Amino acid sequence: MIQDRFSIEGRVAIVTGAGRGIGAASAVALAQAGADVVISARTQEQLRKVAAEIEAAGRRALIVPADLSEPEAAAGLADRAAAEFGRIDIVVNNMGGTIPNAFLDTTPEYLENAFQFNVSTAHALTRAAVPHMLETGGSVVNISSVMGRVVGRGYLAYGTAKAALEHYTRLASLDLAPRVRINAIGVGSVATSALDFVLTDEATRTEMETKTPLGRIGDPEDVAAAVLYLASPAAAYVTGSVLRVDGGLDTPNLDLRLEDL
Repeated sequence: MIQDRFSIEGRVAIVTGAGRGIGAASAVALAQAGADVVISARTQEQLRKVAAEIEAAGRRALIVPADLSEPEAAAGLADRAAAEFGRIDIVVNNMGGTIPNAFLDTTPEYLENAFQFNVSTAHALTRAAVPHMLETGGSVVNISSVMGRVVGRGYLAYGTAKAALEHYTRLASLDLAPRVRINAIGVGSVATSALDFVLTDEATRTEMETKTPLGRIGDPEDVAAAVLYLASPAAAYVTGSVLRVDGGLDTPNLDLRLEDL
């Protein structure tokens, strides 16, 4: 049956930024589809809650609290996963994000930090995990953003880094084929803590929903479903792709109203 192709029974996944939002939803979705999951983020208490949901699905969870802004810390997750579970099949690089900034406030250091946080950490973990994936095959899913494709005022560092992550995905897909597939998801506006500052304002939320063709803000599970698809045998013939999960956006749905350059 076609639904069997979405099963990842007995496989091992690593999910970064897994304490809340998209990362937490993705970790739980992978567990519900049959995977044991290594989850990492800064806050241990958040990870405990996610681990409880993974275990409620009948799978094992390994909690690794860490500041994954450093590539070395991200790479270390592969060793922890292999030591605990003996294999790695799936990597979800969900670390990322950069606060919008005016052009003249975007220093070279700010841009470099955005690149490291969104691209270098993903590469470090993927590079460390690939040797464990080569024998049995594997799948890497990079969480990108609609801002890697469209333009908006104030997103110079963030959008540049996400565009780089998407092209990294395309380039790496050729390097790693055919044993390891690597894809990305271009995420639109999703109701996570990162958007709390605007979603709590009714007028701003209504404006964002109106400017989104599907007429609503995304839910973390919308993205988690796409993660499961790309990680599973259902996407066995998919690599080097950027799957849009953005409600149909072709322009930003949020005006940052930055008055200065």
